[in-house]
Amino acid sequence: MSHDTLSDVLRSVRLRSALFFYVSCRGKWAAEAPPSREIAGAVLPGADHVIEYHVVTEGECWAAIVGQSPLKLRRGDIIMLPQGDPHVMSYAPGMRANPYTSAYYEMKHHYRPFLVTYDSDGQPQVIPRTGNQAASDDDASTKLVCGFIGCDMRPFNPLIATLPRLLHLSGDRGDAWSEQFVRLAATESTSRRPGSEALLERLSEMMFVDAVRRHADSMPEQSTGWLAALRDRFVGRAMALMHEKPSEPWTIDELGKQVGLSRSALHERFVELIGQPPMQYLTNWRMQLASRLLRDTQSSVAAIALEVGYDSEAAFARAFKRLVGTPPATWRRMQGELSGASEEDAGAASTAHLGTGAE
Repeated sequence: MSHDTLSDVLRSVRLRSALFFYVSCRGKWAAEAPPSREIAGAVLPGADHVIEYHVVTEGECWAAIVGQSPLKLRRGDIIMLPQGDPHVMSYAPGMRANPYTSAYYEMKHHYRPFLVTYDSDGQPQVIPRTGNQAASDDDASTKLVCGFIGCDMRPFNPLIATLPRLLHLSGDRGDAWSEQFVRLAATESTSRRPGSEALLERLSEMMFVDAVRRHADSMPEQSTGWLAALRDRFVGRAMALMHEKPSEPWTIDELGKQVGLSRSALHERFVELIGQPPMQYLTNWRMQLASRLLRDTQSSVAAIALEVGYDSEAAFARAFKRLVGTPPATWRRMQGELSGASEEDAGAASTAHLGTGAE
């Protein structure tokens, strides 16, 4: 497949990251993170969706989506929560953090990082992260680097829904790129040299793309979903054509001719893999491209309509409103207002770091 459809989608949904923090854990500890939607506005203002991840740079620990079986992590392991599930990180399996501590309230409302430990009586104790604990890090049993990756979900993001609730990148594989990421994440998170935040942001985005590719490579042959469709000989090629030339007057007959399938066979294969027919997928993708042009350029609505394959502004406006819920011009104005508010929120958020908290 000559056209890189995955890169197309990743660029379109504005993949971005922010707010890294370095956590030293000692004793009997557990920390619990709420659903990412509850903290999205604080960690990545303006992002529709937030994915949290954790990198084990020293020691070992356990991770679990709340209500699911725990997974043991060792040095070099990376986990990601693509669906934004509430989850627990702890020194032993099956633990939950106490949701009634004062630090929980602080976490939820002021987004200050902290750790939860347990004393000899089994009572939770909170250790705030003040930024000057480096001297005591030597006795930590486990060290983590944690962060957040944001993306747009609207109008159309076919990738996130096809990812599992928990992605585990094992350090045992000896993957050179992952090893380098773990090493750099640990170094840059603790040193805080000029440019560290920008470097970590780019690294985490690369790590996410690598995680998606590794997940796709490991999927069974009979898998369904958008990633499975990408590697399908016929559907993947049809998707690549639509992504490469979205303004073309594609029909299912023409797509079938291009990929070597009948009209009915292509339709059936598309629906089987990604749950929608080719022409609906094309419309959704055109609206995603249009939303990016509306937000990021000064082009007129009429010019954008032509660029994404519509002969008239009226036809484009109807299609856009049907999928997004508002006319293109209204959506553009709303995005401008949200962008201004997000910049103010980001300025406030940049003065604080967010740690995992009790839910």
